[in-house]
Amino acid sequence: MTDISTEETPSGPEISIETEMKRSYLDYAMSVIIGRALPDVRDGLKPVHRRVLFAMRELKNDYNKPYKKSARIVGDVIGKYHPHGDTAVYDTIVRMAQDFSMRYPLVDGQGNFGSIDGDSAAAMRYTEVRMTKLAQEMLEDLDKETVNMVPNYDESLDEPSVLPAKFPALLVNGSSGIAVGMATNIPPHNLSEVIEGIKALIDNPDITWTELMAHIPGPDFPTGGIIHGIHGIRDAYATGRGIVRTRAVVNIEEDQKTGQETIAVTEIPYQVNKARLCEKIAELMKHKVIEGLRYVRDESDRRGMRIAMGVKKDHMAGVIVNQLYKHTQMETSFGIILLAVVKNRPQVLNLKQILENFVLHRKEIVIRRTRYDLNKAEARAHILEGLKVALDNLDAVVKLIRESKTPPEAKDRLMQTFGLTAIQAQAILDMRLQRLTGLERDKIVEEYEAVLKDIARYKEILGSEQLVLGIIKNELDILKGEYGDVRRTQIMADTRELTIEDMIAEEDMVVTITNTGYIKRNPITLYQSQRRGGKGKTAMGTKEEDYVTHLFVASTHHYFLFFTNWGKVYWCKVYDIPQAGRQSRGKAIVNLLEFSSGERMTAVLAVPAFEPGLNVLMATRKATVKKTDLMAFSRPRSGGIIAISLAEGDELIAVKLSDGTQNVFLGSATGKSIRFHESDIRASGRTARGVRGMNLAPEDRVVGMEVMQHGQTLFAVTENGYGKRTSIDEYPIHKRGGKGVITIKTNERNGQVVGIILVNDKDDLMLVTDRGKLIRMPVSGISVISRNTQGVRLIVIEAGERVVSAARLAEAEEQTSDEADGDESLPLAPEE
Repeated sequence: MTDISTEETPSGPEISIETEMKRSYLDYAMSVIIGRALPDVRDGLKPVHRRVLFAMRELKNDYNKPYKKSARIVGDVIGKYHPHGDTAVYDTIVRMAQDFSMRYPLVDGQGNFGSIDGDSAAAMRYTEVRMTKLAQEMLEDLDKETVNMVPNYDESLDEPSVLPAKFPALLVNGSSGIAVGMATNIPPHNLSEVIEGIKALIDNPDITWTELMAHIPGPDFPTGGIIHGIHGIRDAYATGRGIVRTRAVVNIEEDQKTGQETIAVTEIPYQVNKARLCEKIAELMKHKVIEGLRYVRDESDRRGMRIAMGVKKDHMAGVIVNQLYKHTQMETSFGIILLAVVKNRPQVLNLKQILENFVLHRKEIVIRRTRYDLNKAEARAHILEGLKVALDNLDAVVKLIRESKTPPEAKDRLMQTFGLTAIQAQAILDMRLQRLTGLERDKIVEEYEAVLKDIARYKEILGSEQLVLGIIKNELDILKGEYGDVRRTQIMADTRELTIEDMIAEEDMVVTITNTGYIKRNPITLYQSQRRGGKGKTAMGTKEEDYVTHLFVASTHHYFLFFTNWGKVYWCKVYDIPQAGRQSRGKAIVNLLEFSSGERMTAVLAVPAFEPGLNVLMATRKATVKKTDLMAFSRPRSGGIIAISLAEGDELIAVKLSDGTQNVFLGSATGKSIRFHESDIRASGRTARGVRGMNLAPEDRVVGMEVMQHGQTLFAVTENGYGKRTSIDEYPIHKRGGKGVITIKTNERNGQVVGIILVNDKDDLMLVTDRGKLIRMPVSGISVISRNTQGVRLIVIEAGERVVSAARLAEAEEQTSDEADGDESLPLAPEE
């Protein structure tokens, strides 16, 4: 922008709008920072709080006087000192009267001043206020010239620039405010603890903030609660910034007759609205985010706070409490910012600096008060010395006064005759005749001697910093004795949370997954051992077109990783999988894990624990392969995380777990297959795209990936219902990226390959056609033939029908007693 400040106009030099806006905004920002939004480090008050208390003092609205209408206080504040809206001033008064907002309220209110449920206060014309006794400690000695007085907004009155403040209100009651480009958020503290910290600082100026924490362990909120962990407190006290986690106080009560449990909340975190908290819990119950509660109701009364929640049978209260902490404001974070105005400049302070500034302020107050008292005492001593001279020369003084024609003449003659000052001479003339009695004369002498002692003591104080500090400590001790109380907020140094795992016994479960994506778990004890010749038990009842494709035996504390066609992975604990009856299909995985529209599961891995040394192998439709350390998947989010970055039009089709020593098979739709060692795949990060596994023709695609295990054969099936088994020894080991060798001929009779599977003789296979036809067959019935052959017919299909998938069944077929004679196989076994 062009600066035109050099141009002259009849009204004066022109100024660039950019310059004027910068200057004006800076002036405004400083006005907000210093004059409105931030507290002073010395008395811990913002200007509006200071003006409210000063106006109440001027109205003699003391703690031991009758209440006055709030509207009268508000009118005085906005009319004399605070040229802002009446609502802002009244809101300030209301907050200073709320015992759930202020750790030590400064206003004693009579009437409706709101509630912790968020109810607003009654209008100012209905409520009455007066200062609390503690608030008057903030104003004590104000009339002894202890602080500077400054003109009010129209310079018609004077107001204090800061209050004498006998206690550090900045820490004791805390403060919060948003200025321009900065904010403060100071939590309340316990008065007794802060006083002990100040005394420790006075005794040892070199004390560290860590040593101060022995006296001031952390914030003390008016609503109580529990602070979890001291790391945030330590950060705040060391640097001025930190985050503390606060939790509600919860008790689990059990009914002796019914045995039903009730979760009772007796304290909630600071600044949490109790009514909204109850509404949130009810909403979570309605949407089944929390399923173990029967009801929630607010049972608070005059005796205290109580939110009661009934726990359903067969649900663990401890688990529900953790869910409440996670989903509601029963656990909140308080971001501490120890920002205050120091010498008219905003500054972030640590704990020691705040206490040091308060001690400096109190030293100045005590010194200025003592100097004021000294001046008063010296002035009084000066007058008493004159009175004493008059009493010693009483007859002469009386005669002199009687002989004088006017008071000024008498004053001059007294000054000349007895060497008195004008003040002393005037005091003698103003003295009442009753002071001439013997008793009154003795009182003057005694007063004079007492005043001399006071003067000596005041001078001693002004000459000794240790005496000043001793006075500060004594005054703090008196405050502690009168206003100190016990801590309300508990501090728990151990931040280990009670997890759901702590509440769930570890036991083995049978987890089954079907072809159409249903999952469930059952205790392994449900499948008790049977003698040879038994029928066995079905792990899942399925519809005709559905069947079990995965069966795992896993502990309740094990993990499952679900991979989708979009290259994402979802994480689930076994105990999160719904438990259902033996004949139930369970729950759809897409609903359990909240897949996106069009996203489907393509692979699942059972992981006992995330430990180094295992790799996750992935293959995509376009022959990209990738190897990633299992540890990269140990911290997924609820909405899933990226497992592999996919090219446009590609999708993830297979995922396997390996130990780094395996051979990998890739099979394509045109009947090609490649075998290579997994060491050919370099390890890459979780979000990497991977490397080429197989060189495909333009129209070809990968249909399966397998990790070789000894004793297996490779089974291939085509879309026209043909297939075969081939020994893995017929597949030479190549480098990845090759075109591969023929695994089955894909001619007009066979059609294209729909899947490759590594199988054993005891496995069963399931073939599915696009018209819903299923056929189950034992692998042992399929001959092992050479690689470059067409295979045999597996299923007879109709014209236009084709096979769309093949899977190795995870569950053995039920047998009759006769059929099973001589077969000692167990009723179930894990797939992997």
